[in-house]
Amino acid sequence: MKRTLIIFAKEPIAGRVKTRLGRDIGMTAAAWWYRHQSAGLVRTAARDRRWTTRLCITPDRALLCRAWGTEAVRHPQGTGDLGARMLRALRAAPPGPVALIGSDTPGANPTAIAATFDALRGHDVVLGPANDGGFWLVGLSNSQMRLPRPALKDVRWSTEHALGDTVNSLAPLRTGFADRLRDVDTGEDLRALASRPDAS
Repeated sequence: MKRTLIIFAKEPIAGRVKTRLGRDIGMTAAAWWYRHQSAGLVRTAARDRRWTTRLCITPDRALLCRAWGTEAVRHPQGTGDLGARMLRALRAAPPGPVALIGSDTPGANPTAIAATFDALRGHDVVLGPANDGGFWLVGLSNSQMRLPRPALKDVRWSTEHALGDTVNSLAPLRTGFADRLRDVDTGEDLRALASRPDAS
């Protein structure tokens, strides 16, 4: 069965995207950073033939936004909280392994994504922990698998509890973990990224 990668992205408008980062470096600079980060991620992921890439965009009216090129098939995220939108996107994927990632994690490269799909051979679910207590990735061994009724519900999104709440909502599925990566939400995150030895 074919692998599907889903990338969640938000229209890169100053004051509406990466606002926590914007409070540290300015809203325009934050939107510029996010636009280039997400565009690079989509371009790199969509060119990898080990999976099919879907780009899920919010708000729905931004479906034709030019920021991300034309290499990935686009879908609207639709309504609801983050958990409801993620679950809908995962369920809409063709039968087979599926992974969903955010678009603000520079370390989410093809090597990390491929490792997740490999890990799904031995787990029902794979989560990629983020440094802030959230997660940068959720993968299912099959998009059509039966999930617990509370899956991705009652999660305290954008808090240090997001990962733990998600793990609890998916019990008793066999859950594995991908590498811990840093998503960029604040100026401190951006500085930490720039100070890495492998930063370009």
